[in-house]
Amino acid sequence: MKILKPDPRLADFIQAECGKKSWQGIITRVWPNTKYVDVIVTGTMSQYIPTLDYYSNGLPLVCTMYASSECYFGVNLNPLCKPSEVSYTLIPTMCYYEFLPVNRANENEALPSSTRSLNDKEQQELVELVDVKLGQEYELVVTTYAGLYRYRVGDVLRVAGFKNKAPQFNFVCRKNVVLSIDSDKTDEVELQNAMKNAVTHLVPFDATVSEYTSYADTTTIPGHYVLYWELTLNGTTQIPPCVFEDCCLAIEESLNSVYRQGRVSDKSIGPLEIKIVEQGTFDKLMDYAISLGASINQYKTPRCVKFAPVVELLNSRVASSYFSPKCPKWVPGHKQWINNNNSQN
Repeated sequence: MKILKPDPRLADFIQAECGKKSWQGIITRVWPNTKYVDVIVTGTMSQYIPTLDYYSNGLPLVCTMYASSECYFGVNLNPLCKPSEVSYTLIPTMCYYEFLPVNRANENEALPSSTRSLNDKEQQELVELVDVKLGQEYELVVTTYAGLYRYRVGDVLRVAGFKNKAPQFNFVCRKNVVLSIDSDKTDEVELQNAMKNAVTHLVPFDATVSEYTSYADTTTIPGHYVLYWELTLNGTTQIPPCVFEDCCLAIEESLNSVYRQGRVSDKSIGPLEIKIVEQGTFDKLMDYAISLGASINQYKTPRCVKFAPVVELLNSRVASSYFSPKCPKWVPGHKQWINNNNSQN
């Protein structure tokens, strides 16, 4: 209080701006000299790009660095690039990098997300930083100055190019974020792309999905995918149930052929369900995670939940639910072709 002095005029200005009906461009309205927004928009964080554009009036979204709680890894040498083009150049003095080749088309051997060590076979497959190949995906493994040895960070990276001879990487997803009912496997990237296709049905109603997560519900026969959506409603027109049903079908149409065969032919997977949860549900989910010891600085909304208390929390705040009205399209024989092709490779 010895430094800060009351400024009634500024306080009135902020109250007036925040009291307006629309918060579109609120960042530039309150802070008119803002040049960019320093934010993470890679991986599943890309879902927040429309929201950030809305609040910032389209200011540049800058991803400056790639880091985790274990170590800093790299920097974005082209910070003003489009969010979809963000790549990171790893700094070799930060830690010792190794890379485990990833084949996300077949992850039956995937380890639990809590496992951070490598088995003997995986240690033999590790690739050095200088040996990574353009376009290949790898799981990042680091040995740090703090004492972590061949530690699996859990991030999947794709080699996007090179700066001189230094590899540059796109962040793809977190490893082992998988939904599965039968033989189907839906990873984080596929789910995010399906979400992008589904939310287009909400655009005419000026509504967006502010947060979401998913759950493979095997308590029903057959089991089915459940998506929990928390909405931001900017419009006044009520969204009819058929729109959410169309969203369910759009997601199913976007998933892989193994899932769609399970839905259409094998009948081993039930109709996808979207559950609309009350406002503030994902804040409560974060509070619960923090109460269990999660770091508030490192917390990210989980895109797939399995822990029973978390599922119970989400279900306790469901306002309405909707199912896919029909089966998605599926071409018979496509799954067999994929399996034959994988076995030949």
